[in-house]
Amino acid sequence: MALTDLPVLGMLRTRMQWAQARQGLIAENVANADMPGFKPRDLAELRFDRATGTAINASPGLALTSPAHLAPPGQSEAGADAKGAKRFEIRPNGNAVNLEDEMMKAGDNQSDYQLAASLYQHSLTTLKIAIGKS
Repeated sequence: MALTDLPVLGMLRTRMQWAQARQGLIAENVANADMPGFKPRDLAELRFDRATGTAINASPGLALTSPAHLAPPGQSEAGADAKGAKRFEIRPNGNAVNLEDEMMKAGDNQSDYQLAASLYQHSLTTLKIAIGKS
């Protein structure tokens, strides 16, 4: 078993991959802020099973089990949620993107990613010290 196969490191990698996918959706929302009829999307919150440390799919229904699979109708990413977006302001052209909300989500997402990356790096450093490589 490789050191990088530890459950804690796997959870941190999964969290970073989730943050990366979420950043792509946030960027897509911002890019389409002026497109008539565009509805913003976001990923469902990532949760882990306490016993196994594996990610739990928070969205009911169909889920992607491989990147090569086609996404369910209305979703381009696993866990993408078009209905979960807050719709406080919908413009007359049907666009529901609120740039302030998207920028807040992007900042929070960046902080989450940096935290996971920092924990991952520190965990690897600690493991190196434990096995005698510094």
